[in-house]
Parts: sequence; structure tokens; C-alpha cells
Amino acid sequence: MSSNKNALIRYKTLDKCLKNKYRKYTLEDLIDECSEALFEFEGKESYVSKRTVQLDLQNMRSEKFGYEAPIEVYERKYYRYSDPEYSIHNISVNESDLKAMNNAVQILKQFKDFSMFKEMNGVIQKLEDSIHATSQKSIIHLDKNEQLKGLEHIDILYESIANKKVLKILYKSFTARESNIFTVHPQLLKEFNNRWFLICLYKQKMYNLALDRMESIETDDSLAYIDKDLDGDEYFKDIVGVTVAESMDPRNVVFWVDSGNAPYVKTKPLHKSQEILKEDRDGTLFKICVQINFELERLLLGFGDSLIVHKPKKLRLKMEEKFRAGSKNYQNLIVPEEN
Repeated sequence: MSSNKNALIRYKTLDKCLKNKYRKYTLEDLIDECSEALFEFEGKESYVSKRTVQLDLQNMRSEKFGYEAPIEVYERKYYRYSDPEYSIHNISVNESDLKAMNNAVQILKQFKDFSMFKEMNGVIQKLEDSIHATSQKSIIHLDKNEQLKGLEHIDILYESIANKKVLKILYKSFTARESNIFTVHPQLLKEFNNRWFLICLYKQKMYNLALDRMESIETDDSLAYIDKDLDGDEYFKDIVGVTVAESMDPRNVVFWVDSGNAPYVKTKPLHKSQEILKEDRDGTLFKICVQINFELERLLLGFGDSLIVHKPKKLRLKMEEKFRAGSKNYQNLIVPEEN
């Protein structure tokens, strides 16, 4: 059982004891009650330390979790609520809290059309009813496209990751002539540039598979699931996009951006490692430390003539070749005359 769930069980048990008007509870009694409650939930002996219960009481008294419980010690050894009507389950909500909750509901409602959020519709409605949420239009608009191909696969992929199930995916990449079956151990779902990817283990290596290239998915219960215990923040820390090469070290990428576009790059860094090396009235020289992948190249190319890659040399030469090829395409372009 997770430590968070343990804490919730202890808080619930302490709350039950502290509002009991017919029994006096010492600190030792509270420790025994918490230990007994955990035993009932876990089915095994679980002793709660004195320090743990003391910290729980301190947390319940504080604003840390919004309880601010009126816990008092009377007759110098017994614990109770000074307000006999108090319970951590009856926390009052002020106008500011209601406003914040209402804003959160408006944001949640924007996800209602995604298949993976269908079951949330009832929860969102309950929240609206309980806090008397207004029907105001959403002030925050999130970029989404419910018509993206592959979104119908999110449910089974999400559930397979959560329940640690091996999958057989019929998949056809953009470069493949025919579809192939991939038997994978799904680890993470990743969204990048309004496109979804499954990060999975395939033949002992990590792969990313685009959801829009998946044709069918079924579980394979004959194989034991391999959990890589993937941390998304750690796994993607050295890249832009979704393509991670486990054998590739991040490189320093130095690039110049003209003065008209430098503010955009300053306020929306290409990567968290971004730093400014030099700037003048003509432009700014930046550096990021990342793996060089397809997504990075596409991002840099997207700045057109406002960005110049300085280092590494191999990337600079590749960018030059891309621009030369693009220029050649325009030179050879034949546009039919409009009627």
C-alpha cells in the first residue's frame, strides 16, 4: 500500500476518534487505533510509530491540507476536537475556493470529448452541481483536435499500461509497405505537437509508436509484462519531441536567431537547457544540450531564414542541404495559372 493511502487511512481513523464524544483517547490509544485500521486494510501486522501519529495530528492542525482541525489536549493527556461538530470531512469552502474550483471545472470540460475522458463526464457534472458552477464560457482554451486519427486507441493503451498488459499491435509506419505485428510492453503515453505516441518496450529496446499508424490492438496474456518503471521527466529530459536514442549522448547545439525572432525563443525556450551565449542588436546566440533527432531538426527548420545553426558541424551541414533542396524545389516549381 502506498504511503499516501496509509496517511489517508490514519487521518480518517484519527478523525473518527477525535469526534467521538463517548470515549477518551490518549496518544497511545490513537496509535493503537491507527495500527488496527491499517491491519484491517492491509491484512498484515502494521505498527504505527508515536512520531508518525504526532506528525499526523500536527498536519491536521495546520493549513497544510486545508484541515485546520481544532485538536486539543484536555486533562493533560486526552485528545479531542474542541468543536464537537467538527470533522475533516466537513471542511467549509469559501468564495475564493469555489471560484478556483469553478475554473478547474471549466478546464476539465474541454476534455469531455476525448474517449479516455468519457467516464469523467459524470464526475464533472457532479462537481458542477456541488459547487453551483456557472455556465460561463471557458476563459482558458487548450489546443486539441478530437478528430486526430488514433485517439480511439487511447483507452486500451492507457488501461494496458495501468494494468501492466502486453499488447499485440498491428502497425504500419509511413515507410513500411505492409503492416506488421509488434508485441510490446507499453510504458507511457506521450503527446507532442498535437500527436500521440506510445512509448513501449519492443525486443528489449524502447520504441515510440504513433497512435495514428496503429490499425488494431489486442492484449496478449500469454506473456509476462516487463515494467521499465519509466519516469517521463527523466526519460525525455535530453530531447525535443519523442524520439530517444538510448545510446546517444546529448550534444551542445549552438544557434543564432535574428533580433525579430529572438524574443520568441527567449520566452518559449526550445529546451529547458537553453541559455544565451551572446546577443547584440542583430540577434542572439543560444545553446541547448540535447540529443539530435528528427523533431529537433524539424523545429529548427521551422524558423526558416531567421535561424542559423552554428554547431555541431554535422547538423549545420544537414540544415544547409535542406535549405538548398528547398530552394531548388521552388526554382523548379511550375504553378498552373489561375482561371
